[in-house]
Order: sequence, then structure tokens, then C-alpha cells
Amino acid sequence: MHFLKYFVYCNILVVNYNVKHFIEQCLFSVLKASENIACEVFVVDNNSVDGSVTLIKEKFPQVNLIVNKTNTGFSVANNQAIKLAKGEYVLLLNPDTVVQEDTFTKILAFMDAHPEAGGLGVKMLDGQGNFAPESKRGLPTPSVAFYKMFGFSRFFPKSKRFGKYHLSYLPEDQICEMDVISGAFMLMRKSVLDKIGMLDETFFMYGEDIDLSYRITQAGYKNYYFPETQIIHYKGESTKRSSLNYVVIFYKAMAIFSKNILVVQMRFGLML
Repeated sequence: MHFLKYFVYCNILVVNYNVKHFIEQCLFSVLKASENIACEVFVVDNNSVDGSVTLIKEKFPQVNLIVNKTNTGFSVANNQAIKLAKGEYVLLLNPDTVVQEDTFTKILAFMDAHPEAGGLGVKMLDGQGNFAPESKRGLPTPSVAFYKMFGFSRFFPKSKRFGKYHLSYLPEDQICEMDVISGAFMLMRKSVLDKIGMLDETFFMYGEDIDLSYRITQAGYKNYYFPETQIIHYKGESTKRSSLNYVVIFYKAMAIFSKNILVVQMRFGLML
């Protein structure tokens, strides 16, 4: 235990914004799952006004808490913590999630056994226990986005041509490679982040996980979907996806990503 004080295996990063009751559940599950692992937990609070900061200070004094005076957005807040991370792995985790007790043990063992892996996502369930299709995703190329937008992926989910957005033609309980890891649970090798860079701060919210996943694969690493452990993701508690604001932010993020593709290809000397 004396050695573990100075060695950090995995850094767990949670960005919080006005989800007091969810962050409490999340941190309880995180601390339980990391009892026998050298983990360091960071929470970056983006100027919550719901008492989140007081709760974290009182109930989770072992957590490294960063309190922002403004809502800096998801990318900036995560980067604040990544700059302080000392572990071999970095996990981006949403505050409206609950992890299983075996989650960290299993995902870290998988990454250790697969040095070609740059990133990993897990099987996610929604608040009703249903499989969340965003657990595994393909790159949203124009054709893939078109098939999803016009319902082809919904009507032909088992088609390799039409089902690429959520890789719905692949079994949900099978380990596989994928293009895009959900930012709700995104495990990455720190050495890969050191090579490709942190989150792109031009993304305020949404799209940053697509951009980062793409940079991982273009740098020669693989992203894996790992369903041998699962988490609950209540989804959208800190942002209401039915709102016009969500739509504007999401499509702005997609525009930024489209511009970034050429830059990434030029940087790593690769083409799609």
C-alpha cells in the first residue's frame, strides 16, 4: 500500500455540471470499483449551482476536485485533469453513469493484454436496463450519416452497409474493433494521448469523442468495444437532447470534425 501511494495505474476523469445526485452515485461506484487498483479520481466541476461542489467535498474528500468559475465545456474541463494525470491509462467518465465492481479490473487487464489498443469502450445500458446502441459506433462518414438520418440503419440494422453508424450488424456481446468510442466511457492509453494530443477544445460539447477516436486510429492504434463488463448510463441528464440548443451544438460539432479530418490525415500521413 505504501508503494501504491506513489504509483497511479489509471486516472478517472469526471466532468460535472449540475447533476448532484448522479455524481454521488457515480463516485460511489467508481471508488468501490477501484478499491484494489491504484487509481486517482478527478472531478472537474463546471460552475454547478446545485450544491455539487459541497457534496463532493463532504462525501468524497479523497477525490481531486477542480472547481471552475465558468462552464468551460467538456473538452476544456477534461484537458484540465489530463494535464495532471500521472497514470498509464486515462478514463473519461460521464457523471450520470454507474460502473460495475469489476469494470476497472477487466478493462485494464484487456488493455494490458492488447498493446495495439489505443482506446476502449464498454457495453452501456440505459436507465431502464436496455442496451444503448451508442456503445459501439462507426465513423460518421457522409454515407453512414445519410443512412442513419433517413432511417435505413433503423430498418436494416443487420446490414453491413446500412448499419455502420452503431455497428448494429455486430453482436452486442462480442468484443470487436470499432471506430468511435463514446465519451461517456472512454478509456485511453496515456502514451497515445501524449502522441496525438488531448481533446480538441474547439468542441464545447458533442463530437469531441468522435474526433479523439479518429485521431487514435489514424495514429495506428485500435479502438475496441468491450462488452465483458457493463455500465449504466442515464444519458442526457446534464443536457436535454430534445432541445434546439442540443441540435445547434451537435451539428456545429459535426462541422468542426469534418474540417479536422484533413488536418489529421496530413499529420499522420494517412488517408481514409
